[in-house]
Amino acid sequence: MRRELERVEIPGEAEAAERARRVVAAALAERAPRAAGPARRASRAAVLAAAAAGALAVAASPAGPALLRSVRHAVGLERAEPALVRLPAAGRLLVDSTAGAWIVAADGSKRLLGRYAESSWSPHGLFELAARGQELAALDPKGNVRWSLEREGRVRGPRWSPDGYRVAYLAGRELRVVAGDGAGDRLVEAPVAAVAPAWRPGPGHVLAYAAPDGAVRVVDADSGARLAAWRGRNRPLRLAWSPDGTRLLGVGRSTIDLLTPSLARVSSVSLGLADPGRVTVAAAVWAPRGRRYAFVVHDAARDRSTVFVQGERRARFQGTGLVDGLAWSPDGRWLLVAWRTADQWVFVRVGGAPRLRAVASISAQFRSSSYPRVGGWCC
Repeated sequence: MRRELERVEIPGEAEAAERARRVVAAALAERAPRAAGPARRASRAAVLAAAAAGALAVAASPAGPALLRSVRHAVGLERAEPALVRLPAAGRLLVDSTAGAWIVAADGSKRLLGRYAESSWSPHGLFELAARGQELAALDPKGNVRWSLEREGRVRGPRWSPDGYRVAYLAGRELRVVAGDGAGDRLVEAPVAAVAPAWRPGPGHVLAYAAPDGAVRVVDADSGARLAAWRGRNRPLRLAWSPDGTRLLGVGRSTIDLLTPSLARVSSVSLGLADPGRVTVAAAVWAPRGRRYAFVVHDAARDRSTVFVQGERRARFQGTGLVDGLAWSPDGRWLLVAWRTADQWVFVRVGGAPRLRAVASISAQFRSSSYPRVGGWCC
């Protein structure tokens, strides 16, 4: 029956392909040509990825086989494993569920750290930061509290500096920094936007954050000196430095901006070129090495998510519904795709021969009344 259905010719399939070609051509035509160079080549690769996203989203809508496949995948990949018995690569995962924060070992075993709402890794995964309500805590891998503090306002977005000597976090509308041992907590800036701050790898303690007006700012967290500021088309929803500290990723609702440490723009991609507001960026994350990143675009009109790796023309994964989380394995060979609509994790191999491995019933495995959030794949 499946083979027979996939051979059905749906009326309008050829016309749909032609519409897709015109949409992508129009999106690329809106880009004014500039002199070629390293930065221009990086921008061109990102634009091609965005154009590919538009092509996939538009072309798949009325086509017979593609539509049938999307219906079959609407509830997840068919050969998904019923339980997580191991990770496909070394390292450990942090997972936040309504039951609390969990550590998942490489063999699939899980440990509940406590009833925390949000968590993140320390450098090398020796400790974890966890937040709930007005409390920030540093934990060891067994869930023992090393230190904690409470502040006015909800605590969110805790991030450990790469050298382990500073912790940045949001408390209400304040950006605050405390030493890695819990001492010397102080205000850095207020008010700020509700976007997790990002430490720049490298010497000193340089921090990027988002201002309420949508500007991105970079500050020396020790002296308080402002080092740079920039404002793009969209308000940033996520900020992330590349592992070498030479690029800052600013992700808006439908834009991806690549910036230097002085916040000069290297490249910018708008995913709403052909149809503003329909296609949005659902997630973006740097690879553990190099300057490539993975990102998810969601086409709301067709309720379809597509995962790309920057610089590649082909999609790494596509599924019906919402994918809203990504995490690279520490060796950079696997990408965890958090497929909320299917309640699955899909592990996509990005090094070597293409391969997918899916795990079902993620919410139940973490005792969660809603789909869990992946806090990172570390070390």
